[in-house]
Amino acid sequence: MRKKEIAALAVEALKQEFPQAVCSLEYKDPLQLLIATRLAAQCTDARVNMVTPDLFAKYKNAQDFANAEITEVEDIIKSCGLYKTKAKSLVEMGKVLVEKYNGQVPDTLEELIKLPGIGRKTANLVMGDVYGKPAVVVDTHCIRITHRLGLHNEKDQKKIEFILRDLLPPKESNDFCHRIVLHGRKTCTARKPMCEQCCMKEFCKKNI
Repeated sequence: MRKKEIAALAVEALKQEFPQAVCSLEYKDPLQLLIATRLAAQCTDARVNMVTPDLFAKYKNAQDFANAEITEVEDIIKSCGLYKTKAKSLVEMGKVLVEKYNGQVPDTLEELIKLPGIGRKTANLVMGDVYGKPAVVVDTHCIRITHRLGLHNEKDQKKIEFILRDLLPPKESNDFCHRIVLHGRKTCTARKPMCEQCCMKEFCKKNI
């Protein structure tokens, strides 16, 4: 079976398994999603969702973050891990957004990855969820499961992103990535995948 056929079957199987393809991070605007995703690095989405209400209550826009004291940001986000690095990047991000983008979050990957602390994964998430553009969010679940499906033999996130861009229908790619995270948490776990319960067991290379 060709990789494109496997990808198409995976898209449909995950649609049936998880009809609601939603980001588990809670946000109300592009800036909040950008910041929440930055905080989620090496931290659970659940923990980030516990921290961001206080953070967003105090800092409501890019100007607020640009003017923030790093130590005060650190105090709020401390439980997210790597809080010193993250706090510094949030303040720097606020300054860049104010100085170069009039306080608005840009809508292209090329501009998003220029922001302090923002990589391709975060940029793709913002592009897909906020601006409705075709996007491929390559996280650990995506890397693991698409490898098990036989779609690639790569470890490099950027290479995997471009492979999946070629294999997935553009209109489906963002939702596919959300669904694959849900599938990775529920069934195709890192340590012990439950292949007998998997909605993709009929065509997954690991199971064949």
